[in-house]
Amino acid sequence: MLAPDLYGLRERFDRERIMLCFNGPISRSLIEEIGNALKNYLAAEQVKPAAAMDVFAVYIELTQNIRHYAVHNGSPDSDTATVVISRVDAATDDAVTDGHYVVSAGNMVRLTDGEALIGRIDTLAAMDKVALKAAYKEQLRKPRDMQATTGAGLGLIDMARKSSAPMSASLKPLADGWAFFSIRVQI
Repeated sequence: MLAPDLYGLRERFDRERIMLCFNGPISRSLIEEIGNALKNYLAAEQVKPAAAMDVFAVYIELTQNIRHYAVHNGSPDSDTATVVISRVDAATDDAVTDGHYVVSAGNMVRLTDGEALIGRIDTLAAMDKVALKAAYKEQLRKPRDMQATTGAGLGLIDMARKSSAPMSASLKPLADGWAFFSIRVQI
């Protein structure tokens, strides 16, 4: 087996300002450990507390959603997550995302589940802050089905509210009715 080009990977991470990247099976304890590393990194970078809390909250929401999906929808590699957290700043000459953090995550999902999720994210991405706040309050008031295997439905809305740009997502169809779902949230 050839050794991976770690220097090339490091150069790409530096170029894309990736500060944290994980790819593999994810567990509760791993979510916690990566979360601690993320908190320490943000503290060392002296990120404003509100921004650091939002980045951390989005990371936790995304990874817990992946873990929850894997537990309830066993699939090939359903417990495998890809998580990337990067910083976009003036060095990238991208005025739209200057000084922001991007939290991206992906995992295997049933194609139909992924399509429904893409639709929900597209709907939220089209809303302004006022509409997102109203959607959040409306979702809070809805009675929760105690038999449901999913949460109260607030996580996506909360991430959309924290996001400084509309969330985006993609779905790559794979074999046997499965797909790889990816989401991007900019803080």
